[in-house]
Order: sequence, then C-alpha cells, then structure tokens
Amino acid sequence: MTLKSKNAVITGSTSGIGLAIARALAEEGANVVINGLGEEAEIEKTCSAIEREFGVKAIYHPANMLNSGEITDMVHQAEKSLGSVDILVNNAGIQFVSPVEEFPVEKWDQIIAINLSSAFHAIRAAVPGMKARKWGRIINTASAHSLVASPFKSAYVAAKHGIAGLTKTVALEVATHGITVNCISPGYVWTPLVERQIPDTMKARNMTKEQVISEVLLEAQPTKQFVTVEQVAALAVFLCSDAASQMSGANLSMDGGWTAK
Repeated sequence: MTLKSKNAVITGSTSGIGLAIARALAEEGANVVINGLGEEAEIEKTCSAIEREFGVKAIYHPANMLNSGEITDMVHQAEKSLGSVDILVNNAGIQFVSPVEEFPVEKWDQIIAINLSSAFHAIRAAVPGMKARKWGRIINTASAHSLVASPFKSAYVAAKHGIAGLTKTVALEVATHGITVNCISPGYVWTPLVERQIPDTMKARNMTKEQVISEVLLEAQPTKQFVTVEQVAALAVFLCSDAASQMSGANLSMDGGWTAK
C-alpha cells in the first residue's frame, strides 16, 4: 500500500500515539502536519527525522486545541502548504481524575474542548476539501472509555463516548463522497506518560514495578499486556487503505479484551 501524494494532519502528534501514527503514515509516503506540545528544538528534530527517514514533507503547526480558530487555521494552512488534507487524525487528548462533585469546572471544560470539540472543529474544516476530491480518511483516537466507564473520569468518559457518536454521525453524512470516518479505541498503551506514573504508584501502594503493571495499570486488560503505539499506528494505516474503504462509522477496540468483559 502507498499513500504517496496524500497529506495528513495529526493532532497531538509530538509524542506517543500521535507521533507513531504520523511516522507510520510518512513511512507509507504521506506528507504530515505534526501538532502538539513540546520544545521547539525537539519538534524541529522530529520533523527533520521524518523527512530524512521517509522522504516526505513534515510540517509543524502549533494550533492550540482549545482554540477553534487555530484548529481551522491548521487545516487551511495544511491545504495551502501541501495542496490538500486527505487524512485527518484527531488524536489530541488530556486526562484528569476526580470525584464528580469535586471535579473542577475548568478541567471539565478543558477536557471536553480538547478531547471532543477539537475533533469537531478539525473535521468541519477538512470535510469540504475531501468532498471536492471525493476521497478522505478521518480517524479519531477514542479509548476503551468510549465503550465502558471507570469511576472518577466523568469528563474523559463523556468526551470519548462523544467521539464515538461524532464518528458515527459524520460517517453517515459523508458516506457517498469517498470519505470514511472511524475511531480506534485503545486500552492502556505503553507511552512515556504511563511509564512515568509507575515509580509514584510503587511508593504510594508499596508495590513492585511488576505488581503496579499487572494489578493496577493492566487490571482491566485480560491479556495483561500493554497495547503498543506501533500497533495503534498500524491500524490507522490500514484504515487509510483501499482494503478499508467499506469500513466507516466503526469503533475498533484494541484493548487486550477489556471491553469484551
């Protein structure tokens, strides 16, 4: 499969799942627009590495996912710089944990804005061009929490359920225009963010690293293994292929069996 001459925008892609998806799409020949937080020098190195390794263009856009105007500008700038936005991956997300009666209102607003509304703004900006070219792939990073809930994560669970609903709705609207819309719902993914939580949890619970991984982090995942960023990225690449052209409106679990329970 090749995505040569295709152009992709991936939000939240300076690290973790988003970066893995950007690199996987670039490996297939797509030019990529990277977005997210990080040191300017590190982001420049990331873009340069993608260009050097895969022979594609890699551009950074600093759009703040709390700002609808900046999100729209990111899509429009990508269209101007590269000629089109053929693939849109809405991956940006944050988390906060608190009992609902103590949940800070500003955190609720922030999580809904970044995890859900940002996807709406990006889709709204990208769909006209996709319709005009009669080809498009929209992939939303959801979560096992788009299907099931956990306590103390009211905003995150609400946002991810919302992403699943947005995915279905837009898929129906664009079904006759050569555009597919799907979401990937990973369980716990091994990222630097997760890795950094382990030492504190070991101290707090008086556990070994192995106990924290199997009894805390992976308690919900029957395989007792983390999903890797490369596995999520491989599924995203498949969803961009011709083989997946009749997959739309799907919520694809990659969670070690978590939501089978």
